Amino acid sequence: MKITTIGIDLAKNVFQVHGVDEHGRTVFNKPLKREQMASFFVNLPACLIGMEACGSAHHWARKLQSMGHTVRLMAPQFVKPYVKTNKNDAADAQAICEAVTRPSMRFVPIKNVEQQGVLALHRARQGFVKARTAQANQIRGLLAEFGFVIAQGRHHITERVPQLIEDACNELPGAFRRLIQRLLEHLQELDRQVQELEVQIVAWHRQSDLSRKLEQIPGIGPITACALAASLGDAKSFKDGRQVAAWLGLVPRQHSSGGKQNLLGISKRGDTYLRTLLIHGARSVIYHAQNKDQDSPQCCWVNGVVQRRNKNVAAVALANKNARIVWALLAHERSYESGYVREQA
Repeated sequence: MKITTIGIDLAKNVFQVHGVDEHGRTVFNKPLKREQMASFFVNLPACLIGMEACGSAHHWARKLQSMGHTVRLMAPQFVKPYVKTNKNDAADAQAICEAVTRPSMRFVPIKNVEQQGVLALHRARQGFVKARTAQANQIRGLLAEFGFVIAQGRHHITERVPQLIEDACNELPGAFRRLIQRLLEHLQELDRQVQELEVQIVAWHRQSDLSRKLEQIPGIGPITACALAASLGDAKSFKDGRQVAAWLGLVPRQHSSGGKQNLLGISKRGDTYLRTLLIHGARSVIYHAQNKDQDSPQCCWVNGVVQRRNKNVAAVALANKNARIVWALLAHERSYESGYVREQA
């Protein structure tokens, strides 16, 4: 009996594997230990394998592809509707096996080792940035208890806090001064870690032709371009630019019924990190567009949206537009042209 489709419920040590034949009949649904996975699949004829896009999914996808299998990754929320009974490993593997065969299913592009490596740099940098912000807020909060209010922003902390520690006229006790000095040193160390990771990210950016191509878009710098190039991979796996914008959560949510369309705020689905970078870059473009030449197509478009709505809506609109431009450049292998007008057929 030939096995055509397999669903794998990934785990750390014990994997649940569900296989069916060409008629959709169940052939097996059994657990496999991690050390048994390679020997089990290397002896199977080439088949379609489905997995949820979760931890270690890209690693196993590359490994199974090297054995001759066709591997498809799916978002977990798209697999959940196919779970027929109570949630358990066997039911999850069966649902994955069924979901991967659906013609309307959306799949996640499989990342290579280099893409995962550079995205790990971004995740580590993001963690250090969050820790740096938390440490700065802790210093400001502790000083506020003694009546010293420090304005927001790291530069205010680095300028004022050392002066407060050295000022013998205030009532800060010695133990508290030593504590603030230790926290300040920790903040400086976190800032150093962020800067070192940014140097590594920029170095990868300079070596990547795709990343340098995306940097030409207003509102996209080296860090954003690097993250987009590593995350998107093959842009042709997306149907169009709007699908990329929807993948990043930059399109409106809908609550429509009875032919009446009701659009809400943006969906905020997908990668929060990429969406944040695009929106922050758009805010920078909006800020500088107010003082630039009004004849520039980019400035005219941005300022027009700001006048009709507000800066927050304009920032999301520009982030959406940039996401579509990114797809167009990568999918059609073009370079960015300011003021480009699409030729009418």
